[in-house]
Amino acid sequence: MGNENANSTKRQRGFPWFGIGFLVFVCGFIGILFTDIPAKVSRNLRALIQSRQPADEVDRKTIELQIEQRLRAEMEIKLERELAEIRQQNTEQEPEPDPEPTTPQPLPLGLVSDVRKLRSGIPFKTEVVFEQGRIASEERVDDESYVAEYKLKLKLPAAATTIFDLEKTNPKLSKILPSLPSLLEKAEVSKWYNKLYTNKSERVRRDANALNELLTKHNIYDCETILNLKAPNGRKVFLMQSEMDVVSDGSDGDRLPEMPEQIVNSSNYQPFTSYGWPKKTTTPNPMIAGLERRIASANTELAAAATTAARKTWLKDRIVELNRYIADLKSRSYLIAEYDPFIVISVNLLTDRNDPYAPKVGDYAVVIHGETLYPCIVGDGGPTFKVGEASLRMAREINPTASPYSRPVSDLKITYVIFPGSAAEKKGPPDLKAWREKCQALLTEIGGLGENYTLHEWKDLLAKPEPVVAPVTPAVETPVAPQ
Repeated sequence: MGNENANSTKRQRGFPWFGIGFLVFVCGFIGILFTDIPAKVSRNLRALIQSRQPADEVDRKTIELQIEQRLRAEMEIKLERELAEIRQQNTEQEPEPDPEPTTPQPLPLGLVSDVRKLRSGIPFKTEVVFEQGRIASEERVDDESYVAEYKLKLKLPAAATTIFDLEKTNPKLSKILPSLPSLLEKAEVSKWYNKLYTNKSERVRRDANALNELLTKHNIYDCETILNLKAPNGRKVFLMQSEMDVVSDGSDGDRLPEMPEQIVNSSNYQPFTSYGWPKKTTTPNPMIAGLERRIASANTELAAAATTAARKTWLKDRIVELNRYIADLKSRSYLIAEYDPFIVISVNLLTDRNDPYAPKVGDYAVVIHGETLYPCIVGDGGPTFKVGEASLRMAREINPTASPYSRPVSDLKITYVIFPGSAAEKKGPPDLKAWREKCQALLTEIGGLGENYTLHEWKDLLAKPEPVVAPVTPAVETPVAPQ
């Protein structure tokens, strides 16, 4: 009896599928009677009558019945489809309860692995191992119960040493520099190549140990090779294949007395480059105004009562540094990355005094991209863990879309040919024509350029226009009337 009552209760509480289905069917049938079925019957009847010949043999009653049955069948199919949708919606809204477990759910023991890519482009493989432990109060005090192990694998690349390897990035190199294959036969991998990748690996190890953001894969593999070449006449060449990042530093009041306010007031813009020379005029460097405003702001903060002692110490040191910058800018001028073509070399090479192949500030260089050769100089120093950088002027000549935030060439397709020990004894403002002539002479010393190849001719964007001299009009003698 109890079971019967229970079953009766279940039936009462269950969803009344049969009643709903019958109700929907009845409503649908009533709808049929009041819809435009008669009109449809009439239209279809006319169509069928017109399609039959002769018309007097057509059984009108039979045709009407056929049409009515077909339309009713279509409506029933439509109603059944709608009813199925209602059932599906109710099934999703009222899921059946899970059966009560009869045994405890097992723990998810074992190995779980995953692979994804970090923002730096490094594939990140993780493995999590779940093991059965003791009771929680014991595992909580055990250092070995919850342990993270971090393993990072980095393949350090070998330097390209053959013309075959070098021409993987630029197939025209042996045509541009016909003597290059023979020079490579006795080439040596520069010690700076291994030093570069040692610096990279040490930085990665340090950042990995501190769980800091790592060097991107792009910046790890930014150098194809660094080679020491020597021509038969003794001329040394520092050859590097890399990408090209962008530097946008430098200032010179003599050539560019005004600069945009966002640069003058920027705390990130560097007004100096490694290559500099004594000022030629009394025109102030435009960056001085921004530095003076920063000093005034620092003095205001120093005088504020709310400024902490630690902050005051930092501000005083900063003021001393900014005054030193101002003094330097009042006496010297520098390259301007937006207007002058130059390349950047790691500072540890620029300061080395023992390696005869290490480039120095002011050394002449030729940058090869595709089949174009750009003459320039070594103008600035860069970080010791990456290579391949040039001025904004150089970058935009190669790729007009380049900017301080967008490199012109991301692949390792730039060949840097640098001539160690070639810097002029006296530094001065860029003379682009003289730079080109000097680079041409140095290339001739190592075998010259291939047929139909010439150096790019830079236009001086800051050159003052030549004064326009008005043509002298010869004086016309006025005839004198006879007396």
